Amino acid sequence: MQNLRAPSTFTKSNALFADYSSRLSALMADFDWSGVSLLAEEFFDCWKSGRQIFIAGNGGSAGNAIHLANDFVYGISKKPGSGLRIHALPANSAVLTCLANDEGYDQIFSLQLAVQARPDDVLIVLSGSGNSPNILKALEEAKRIGMKSYAILGYSGGKALAMTDVPIHFNIDDMQISEDMQLIVGHMVMQWLYTQRDQISN
Repeated sequence: MQNLRAPSTFTKSNALFADYSSRLSALMADFDWSGVSLLAEEFFDCWKSGRQIFIAGNGGSAGNAIHLANDFVYGISKKPGSGLRIHALPANSAVLTCLANDEGYDQIFSLQLAVQARPDDVLIVLSGSGNSPNILKALEEAKRIGMKSYAILGYSGGKALAMTDVPIHFNIDDMQISEDMQLIVGHMVMQWLYTQRDQISN
């Protein structure tokens, strides 16, 4: 069957793909990774001490939160009983819809933290804009409880940039690249933790 798509279609898509990859590469090449190093060390200490980690995000960031929770529960060690005590706050649809219906969508993460989190636990928020009300309320609740907070942010960083203890901010006005970086950071930390697994006794 004859291909009816004009060659110009491929030319335009290839140009877009090349631009996307160049912007992603440039962002990574110029980035200061010190905040990611702090995140990795925090995760390692949580692994050794048993402190809990909570991770939250909306939309694509919610999917990334659930994905990364899987990696840190199992992928960092693959040894039964050896993994991080990490909880993806967007994962339980019954809890989310209950809290959103009864208390408001802006409280779907903070109210989970109020029940489950303890002082010295860790909160990681994933947000492109840094302005989602439920992310900001989660950061407020983390501070009230006495948790350490990290935020992986895009765009200007939004209000979350100043509210979190350790911002990991990718200053790019592109939601897809912002979400890419959430997974890239998570996978970097995951691979580093995998190299440290022999130091964990359990």
